Amino acid sequence: MNTHADQKAISGHPVVIAGGGPTGLMLAGELALAGVDVAIVERRASQDLQGTRAGGLHSRTIEVLDQRGIADRFLSQGRVAQVAGFGGTSLDISDFPTRHPYGLALWQNHIERILAGWVDELKVPIYREREVTGFAQDSTGVDVELSDRRSLRAKYLVGCDGGRSVVRKAAGIAFPGSDPTVSFLIAEVEMTGEPEWGVRHDTIGIHGLLRLPEGPVRVVLTERQLGPAGEPTLGDLRDALIAVYGTDYGVHSPTWISRFTDMARQAAVYRDGRVLLAGDAAHVHNPVGGQGLNTGVQDAVNLGWKLAQVIHRASPESLLDTYHDERHPIAARVLRTTLAQIALRRTDEHTKALNGVVAELLGMDEPRKRYAAMMSGLDIRYDLGEGHPLLGRRMPDLDLVTAGGPSRLYVLLHRAKPLLLNLGDGAGFDISPWADRVRLVNAKCTAEWQLPVLGAVPAPSAVLIRPDGYVAWVGDRIQRGLPEALTTWFGPAAAA
Repeated sequence: MNTHADQKAISGHPVVIAGGGPTGLMLAGELALAGVDVAIVERRASQDLQGTRAGGLHSRTIEVLDQRGIADRFLSQGRVAQVAGFGGTSLDISDFPTRHPYGLALWQNHIERILAGWVDELKVPIYREREVTGFAQDSTGVDVELSDRRSLRAKYLVGCDGGRSVVRKAAGIAFPGSDPTVSFLIAEVEMTGEPEWGVRHDTIGIHGLLRLPEGPVRVVLTERQLGPAGEPTLGDLRDALIAVYGTDYGVHSPTWISRFTDMARQAAVYRDGRVLLAGDAAHVHNPVGGQGLNTGVQDAVNLGWKLAQVIHRASPESLLDTYHDERHPIAARVLRTTLAQIALRRTDEHTKALNGVVAELLGMDEPRKRYAAMMSGLDIRYDLGEGHPLLGRRMPDLDLVTAGGPSRLYVLLHRAKPLLLNLGDGAGFDISPWADRVRLVNAKCTAEWQLPVLGAVPAPSAVLIRPDGYVAWVGDRIQRGLPEALTTWFGPAAAA
């Protein structure tokens, strides 16, 4: 894995990322594709991850990886499955209009390993066995303090350093939300006894014991009382097992033990001057629904191209404000739906009855589609104003015929460059003032345009697609509003 960062003197980079988890790695890849000199500061000596953490990818995240040409790396290592659900009710998306009408069961350690390999190919330096301990920003950049008493000079610092983010705290960014009301233990251990395999529901909560393919036992337990904030011990795990099963099954040799809660918090702002937050540093919640890692990766893809354009001086700094404007509401919705799912997991008779009613509703086609699209990330719409149903939504991965032959839309996004797709007749559009930043492709498409939940939508004559795959403008040969959209998202027109 990438070690060349440790073999050269630490000086500076236009962008420094604190944290080399999935969000930090994805952001580094996005910036590197855009030609930005970016570095990651990571406390771990390697990409090895203690425990398995998150367990998979939702459909929209797979699409995002497909947009960069690396989805097959993940699909070849995981198991395709219907992973979307709400409150214990599974939501099938196999009939959704996407090339990936499924999720991917793949543990976070594998996700990180694959992302790190991609980032290594892009020659991104990773300063390992170091942490960002603080910073001081001024009008031209940020002095980033490291745990080895050295520092890095950057134009921008991005905190991807988790829920206890040092960057967020040092920036003084508020982290409001709800305190925990229930806690859970999760561990990988050995057992001398033969456990009661599977999931158990009781008056305490939901519990599970699973034999992993590698040999150890995965334990997930709801604690009888809210556990303390500190790291749990093997004794805590034994006590919780006895409380649920009446025995600890001779538990021993833990690989790791962790505690998580239903706490839900979100950074009040995602940007403070030259300091930005992404992933768990910006939002934390219970893992039910599996949206945390996915939300973080999509934060990175939203931020990367915007930050690159500001670094390259193609766009003003105000473009970075759209990162908060677009991503903050998305995570706020994730927190809200997560809290609702935790409430549905209570085991009293009233909640069981409510859960049954919710399951009946989600069994109906329209609610199923609506909630499945939300949980899979396929329904995300950024508020870019009124107009065509495509505006602000993900661009479908259409089959196209271009001058170079047949292609897929997402293949055209592999370089992470904005794209004006002309599907009308004639020579197309004149975007020469933006030709250094925006790629023009003339193509034909005979397929019906379908969006999740909305269904068929009118086929436009042209669409302006951002590097993150979201539609910034929809129009025709009249080009009404196109110069304004190009300027808003990709900077002023170049001088003649």
